[in-house]
Amino acid sequence: MKKEYDVVVIGAGAIGTSVAYHLAKAGYSTAILERGDIASGSSSHCDAVALICDKLPGIDTKMGQASIDYFAEIAEQFEYDFEYVPKGCLYVCETQPEFDAASEYCAKQNADGYKLRMVGREELCKMEPHIAKDLAGALYTPESGAIAVSPYKLCFAFIHEGRKYGLETYTYCDISKINLDAKTNAVESIETNYGTIKTKRIVNCAGAWAPFVGELTGLKIPIEPRKGTNLVSEQTERLCNHKILEYGYMLSKFDNINFKRKVSPLVEEQNIAFNLEYTPSNNLLVGGNRLFRDYDIRSEIETLKAISERALRFFPELADIKCIRAYSGVRPFVIDHLPIVSDVDSIPGYYIAAGHEGDGICFSPITGRFMEQIISGKPTDFDITKLDFARFAKAQA
Repeated sequence: MKKEYDVVVIGAGAIGTSVAYHLAKAGYSTAILERGDIASGSSSHCDAVALICDKLPGIDTKMGQASIDYFAEIAEQFEYDFEYVPKGCLYVCETQPEFDAASEYCAKQNADGYKLRMVGREELCKMEPHIAKDLAGALYTPESGAIAVSPYKLCFAFIHEGRKYGLETYTYCDISKINLDAKTNAVESIETNYGTIKTKRIVNCAGAWAPFVGELTGLKIPIEPRKGTNLVSEQTERLCNHKILEYGYMLSKFDNINFKRKVSPLVEEQNIAFNLEYTPSNNLLVGGNRLFRDYDIRSEIETLKAISERALRFFPELADIKCIRAYSGVRPFVIDHLPIVSDVDSIPGYYIAAGHEGDGICFSPITGRFMEQIISGKPTDFDITKLDFARFAKAQA
């Protein structure tokens, strides 16, 4: 067993495996440590889509589009099939005020060069014959800005490709201590159940668990777990042709959007925003919600009821389709809804790539490339200073 690496990545979800792959490909001797198995955390407890239409205008959307474009490249290059499929998306608006709000959002994104457009009720019903007939319309994202992948297969794909460049993996790895130089505070080594691993660089990619890795060096990382739940249906005939979300999904994701839906108390309490998509096996994934429940990922009956209620509002025929299981997971929530992708000034050799909340799958390819560029001292593809950990370090000082 090798005990010294140029870089050690902590966390083997979509972000961590992407970072590890990019670093190994760049020529760094790289190890990835995971407390469970590959993709055993959030990346195997989420849905399967990458979009630009659920991003705020600006760097959020820019990262999304850059990553979606990058997905097309790696889907051709990688041997391991992670079920990449370009898929258009409909962000449906229940009411005219929602349609008007979505239209404003669409105009802002169009001004930045993104190809979104509004569709009215009649066109929506042609695009989705089984959808409720009284909806106001939808925001449409073409395949260039909306794709589907298998989240856990994506993680295994990054690992498979990274091993070609010498990437080594340590699963079921418990970290007990991160050793820092007494004079410089720089990273020196990591103590694990595999022994002491020497390294001068650590990348914390532990997602919702990144704060625990931060605590090993006395670092406070402002990430909280935010729970989400999905239902899985039996295999069905095609009920929808696109990834479907309600515009209320945007409202549940970003608390600073000032818009109030007319929904039941249960839907409001559970912070439900309907979304629907097919898996490659023709099961439906039906979601979803955003709640703060610490790290409890047990599915809650009230949440399942509320998701079902909202789903039937948009696709009444779901009443005739059986639900075969449900699952929940936690997303790494950051208060400003932007991830942390940077070094840490106070600890030389310590880096963070975490806090992507519901965008971890979407942002994973570009985040891996960014981290390799940061560690190599290269300019990033575009300005990502808004993602710097320093924005929180100043507040903590």
